[in-house]
Amino acid sequence: MKHHVTVGVDGSRESRAAARWGAQEAALRNVPLRLVHAVDWLISPAVPGLGSEGADRWADEALTDAAEDVRRRHPGLEVSTRSLSGRPAAALAAEAVDAGLLVLGSRGVGGLVGFLIGSVGLSTLVATETPVALVRVSDAPKEAEPVRYGEIVLGIDIHEAADKVLTFAFEEADRRGCVLRAVHGWKMPSIYQYAPFFDPENEREIGRSVTVMLDDMLMPWRHKFPSVCVTHEAFMGPAGEQLVRAAARADLVVVGRHLRRSPLGVHLGSVAHAVLHHAAAPVAVIAHD
Repeated sequence: MKHHVTVGVDGSRESRAAARWGAQEAALRNVPLRLVHAVDWLISPAVPGLGSEGADRWADEALTDAAEDVRRRHPGLEVSTRSLSGRPAAALAAEAVDAGLLVLGSRGVGGLVGFLIGSVGLSTLVATETPVALVRVSDAPKEAEPVRYGEIVLGIDIHEAADKVLTFAFEEADRRGCVLRAVHGWKMPSIYQYAPFFDPENEREIGRSVTVMLDDMLMPWRHKFPSVCVTHEAFMGPAGEQLVRAAARADLVVVGRHLRRSPLGVHLGSVAHAVLHHAAAPVAVIAHD
């Protein structure tokens, strides 16, 4: 079992939101929080013109400010800080190897919901097998606000063996004491495109079959986590679009991404991509085979 939550910190409002959310998660898990700052100042300084000493001093201040903020909010939480050298994405991915969760901040897309992921965030996300949570400023816990958990939304594909994704989602719902809502998007088999006529009963029958398959997939985890209240829904339509709609009022959205590499390199996949760009909640991306 991995025993800490790691948060990438760079002094921005987004990273402070990530630190607050990560601290809350570490407190839920009863594990230490590690705040890390990584910048390759020789190639792309965080603040142009600072130089090595200035960049180091700026990094120390960013870490100190974030640590003081989360310690004030969580007096009993063990908090440590670490400044890393090297390319930020590679350094963060390496730092996350022994973490249970890596938390990164992200900007909202203008006045829209969703995330704007910079090159460092995206590169880190696809470079690590550790679960990664993306958090926006609006997702950060408010000052003195009591924590109330409502629902976690899980996007799942019934045609894949995504044990890591299921385990993460059920564990999160269990420690938060909230409802877990599993969502699967499906579409009619392509053969129906060439059928001379369409019987609506075929659609209803396939929908019922998909719902049963989804229920069967969840059953082993229901037994492992009997205290978790689970609901499930199978929608006909694009999986990403359906998941974004389901996540409108969620506390957290959980999706998977394949570890397989394509000829063009690592990518997130269409569902994870859609959720990251349009979901109105923090998103946890879980790498799986």
